[in-house]
Amino acid sequence: MALPACAARALGPPLQPEREAPARTTCPRRHSRVEAELAASRPGSVAASVRAGPPRGVSRGFNSQPLLDEPLKASSSLAGAARAPLFALLARGRRRRMHDLRRRWDLGSLCRALLTRGLAALGHSLKHVLGAIFSKIFGPLASVGNMDEKSNKLLLALVMLFLFAVIVLQYVCPGTECQLLRLQAFSSPMPDPYRSEDESSARFVPRYNFSRGDLLRKVDFDIKGDDLIVFLHIQKTGGTTFGRHLVRNIQLEQPCECRVGQKKCTCHRPGKRETWLFSRFSTGWSCGLHADWTELTSCVPAVVDSKRDARLRPSRNFHYITILRDPVSRYLSEWRHVQRGATWKASLHVCDGRPPTSEELPSCYTGDDWSGCPLKEFMDCPYNLANNRQVRMLSDLTLVGCYNLSVMPEKQRNKVLLESAKSNLKHMAFFGLTEFQRKTQYLFEKTFNMNFISPFTQYNTTRASSVEINEEIQKRIEGLNFLDMELYSYAKDLFLQRYQFMRQKEHQEARRKRQEQRKFLKGRFLQTHFQSQSQGQSQNPSQNPSQTPNLNANQNVTQNLIQNLTQSSGQNPSPKENRESQKQSPGQEQSDGNTSNGTHDYIGSVEKWR
Repeated sequence: MALPACAARALGPPLQPEREAPARTTCPRRHSRVEAELAASRPGSVAASVRAGPPRGVSRGFNSQPLLDEPLKASSSLAGAARAPLFALLARGRRRRMHDLRRRWDLGSLCRALLTRGLAALGHSLKHVLGAIFSKIFGPLASVGNMDEKSNKLLLALVMLFLFAVIVLQYVCPGTECQLLRLQAFSSPMPDPYRSEDESSARFVPRYNFSRGDLLRKVDFDIKGDDLIVFLHIQKTGGTTFGRHLVRNIQLEQPCECRVGQKKCTCHRPGKRETWLFSRFSTGWSCGLHADWTELTSCVPAVVDSKRDARLRPSRNFHYITILRDPVSRYLSEWRHVQRGATWKASLHVCDGRPPTSEELPSCYTGDDWSGCPLKEFMDCPYNLANNRQVRMLSDLTLVGCYNLSVMPEKQRNKVLLESAKSNLKHMAFFGLTEFQRKTQYLFEKTFNMNFISPFTQYNTTRASSVEINEEIQKRIEGLNFLDMELYSYAKDLFLQRYQFMRQKEHQEARRKRQEQRKFLKGRFLQTHFQSQSQGQSQNPSQNPSQTPNLNANQNVTQNLIQNLTQSSGQNPSPKENRESQKQSPGQEQSDGNTSNGTHDYIGSVEKWR
């Protein structure tokens, strides 16, 4: 914005650099500073009047007159002219904006100064507080003169150590799955990993009375010998997941070899080229698709051994295992599977050496499959093998004439099938329940003394759970599977009793080991104590001879106590040997009568415990 003519005349001619002035440089900021210095050296110039103001960085205050409001001295060419401030030569709006800018600049400078001083005071106070804390903790290790320097270095070292620990923790344990990053691990005790997966009470009222032999299932499985685990896979019970655990998730000396893209794995014994597992993922469907108890018991020995091998190895043990599921959920899951096109036509259903005829086992559908069938049609078929499937696959069908329904009445047939399924299930080496994955893992590990690498996962959301049915349909499904309902109730009661029995046995074993360890450590302590005491007496022979009988008596009692506490559980002496080892001379018995009664009582309690 150009100034008026009167303002130009009042300011005089433009400033010119002197003859000795330095030349204009390429830096415009430096050139402007040089021109300002030359202008300030001239008397009566505007720059000189500005220079006469307060020094740089010092403000006049909010109520003081602006620096540019000072009157200017008229030049010699304009002597006697009226003195007018510089603001008077500018427009009114321009003057107001410059004044507001100056006021805001002073307010911002004040705020920055206050903030800087406040932060400095806070840092100084914090430094003194930390110095006092470190002086209390590390006072004996540092002098008063260099406390501030050492505290600063120590604080920096602690901060760097904390940052390094955070970086290492994020590298070693990323994400929120790490137990160290969970605050619940520090605030609450570790929950029981084997608590009820169905959120029910851990305590239950048993309905059946089982003997100790029925509850204690511990199989002496020799994987290096000839024993074989046979997995009976019932449809839609979670057997596929459990079968994968057996070949991929179990700790073995020689793990199963599983190749990408292949379902079957090679599970050989250590040092041999024969399998220890007979299942879908190790040997395939060698006895037919989803072979039942009747087929497996007659087929497996013939498949794994020839007639010559069977004669050479008559002591081979076949350990049968299976998985059961709630009948209603299993029935709905099978219906959804059939609805998608599953048929299981490859199942042989061999019983008593032959498969069933079409009259004995008619088909429920015409065509290649039963895909898209509604639930009502699935329930209406009287020949549907989904009805009471678990009882049929676990029972011995030769007892009821296989699939010939005319051999005996239906009521008697159902009773025989149910009792046979219960007996086979109870005498199996192991069975698990789909609704209790962690307990299933625990019982399998305790039964076969084989551990899994990663824990089992309980899936509460399945295809069966997504099916919404009313109470009438549920009651009808339970009626169609009334044998499975009774078998599952029996299996669940036996399963939970076995679990509680094994857990109690494990706790008792751990308690017994702790007691043995405490008694052993106590015996070792007494042994070292009396040995050190006897060494001290031998180093001081100038003692009172009258104390010698008591010392000998105490040593004999100590030897008897040590002998009873430190001997192993396999070397238990007879009462006669104990009495002979405790025999002493008559003089020793008299001197020992008042001092060793409590000790002999303790020895007697230890012998009784042994």
